[in-house]
Amino acid sequence: MRAQLVGVTKHHGGQVVLDGASLAVGPRARIGLVGPNGVGKSTVLRLLAGEEAPDGGAVVLDPPELTIAHMPQETDVRPGETLFARLARRTGIAAAETELEAAAATLAAGDDSVVAATRYDRALSRFLALGGGDLESRAARLCGALRLGVDLGRELDGLSGGETGRASLAAALLARADLLLLDEPTNDLDGEGLERLEAFVASYPGAVVVVSHDRAFLDATVERIAEIDPPSHRIVEWSGGWSAYAERRAAARTAAYDTLARAQERRRELTSLLSDRRTEARAGGAAADRRGTHALMTKVRQAERLLERNPLPEKPYEPWELRLELRSSGRVSAPAARLDRAVVHRGTTTVGPLDLEVQPGERVAVTGRNGSGKTTLLQALLGELELASGTRALGRGAVPGVITQERRAYTSAEPLLDAFTRVTGSTPVDARTLLAKFGLGADHVSRSCATLSPGERTRAHLAALQAAGVNLLVLDEPTNHLDLEAVEQLEQALAGYDGTLIVVSHDRRFLEAVAPTRVVELS
Repeated sequence: MRAQLVGVTKHHGGQVVLDGASLAVGPRARIGLVGPNGVGKSTVLRLLAGEEAPDGGAVVLDPPELTIAHMPQETDVRPGETLFARLARRTGIAAAETELEAAAATLAAGDDSVVAATRYDRALSRFLALGGGDLESRAARLCGALRLGVDLGRELDGLSGGETGRASLAAALLARADLLLLDEPTNDLDGEGLERLEAFVASYPGAVVVVSHDRAFLDATVERIAEIDPPSHRIVEWSGGWSAYAERRAAARTAAYDTLARAQERRRELTSLLSDRRTEARAGGAAADRRGTHALMTKVRQAERLLERNPLPEKPYEPWELRLELRSSGRVSAPAARLDRAVVHRGTTTVGPLDLEVQPGERVAVTGRNGSGKTTLLQALLGELELASGTRALGRGAVPGVITQERRAYTSAEPLLDAFTRVTGSTPVDARTLLAKFGLGADHVSRSCATLSPGERTRAHLAALQAAGVNLLVLDEPTNHLDLEAVEQLEQALAGYDGTLIVVSHDRRFLEAVAPTRVVELS
């Protein structure tokens, strides 16, 4: 099998996303697709899946009936959708079944043409190849093994972050296709889920293309990095996983700056030489005979040609950086946050009793399996959930800053600028200036928050934290939806933060960089 983008051009409105981009995915390929938020990673997956058509170039599948399963980065909850319906949709089986039913209806209506019969045969083959014949039994077994705890017929409105992660993992593990496309599959997965996903990708018989911000996951699963280059809008490939790519990319950037520095020095030398030659020609021209004048002008032209043959190379592309500066807003009394025998009821589930005491300046990582109550603990601590019993308290002078898994502050229909000024109390001018520093410019601030991508909403949350100045920072899976460069810049900002930090994250490299002073594991 082979799937290819061949010289593909793609626009979104007036914005160029891809310009002559090419990518070849062969049998059992393991490719990590990387690049900044908004550069077109999800677009590449949709093009390969046939969900979007290129404006120019071609998407070539060999054979044409190649089966493809696309697991998009999904943040919407479809009202009334059951767990089984979601699994069928995300594995591509629902669409294949719809096509099969349509083809069968055509035959049942009396169309016995070769075209109708061929359409039915292809639809049936696709449905079976994707695993539609035994999906329900496989799904029941897998969801039990994942301890999802959700009946296949249950409607999924109001899933917890852990349940969402396990439902997405189940869809990926149920996939049967020649080509599997995964968009941020590690979001909301715990350590056990990540291990399962890594093992699944390693043993998958088809090809896999994955978009992920999890550097450890990329190192463990891919053999090639395909980077969408922002200035050229093309795809550049690098062998190896994330670490090898990051090392080689840094070396290539250093070499490019060295080449530029040498070229600039050479240009300065040649410019000085040309100036000297012209000065000599002006000074000696009047006194020299024709032969002498010709010799002087020859030297000038030689210097000019040397200068022309040594143009400056383009300055290496410098990606936009999320320049986050987190400052604490004064001291908080001890303890900074506290729970004593706290019990919380969530539906039919009881979490607790929970005991936690966090001192000023501590950096606490809260870990545990999906469903162990990590998000519930944070919400109980912040007063977002009512306690059935027990007590909670924040220290005097505490100014909390929170990023939730759901990124709730920027999900409404109001324009981003209006929501940001309401949340932060900033003036519109100051809000525009700050949001621009986080890559949210004029074309973003007037848009409805609901139309922003998950990465853009996350950057708006980070901008609000910078505006507020908080001394108790509570982060629930903060790296979800951020590109890898932004994750590394968030790590740098947190390294210099001197307030109190409580963080939930399954990103192994991120937790290492945050360097918690204490780890609280929930059973």
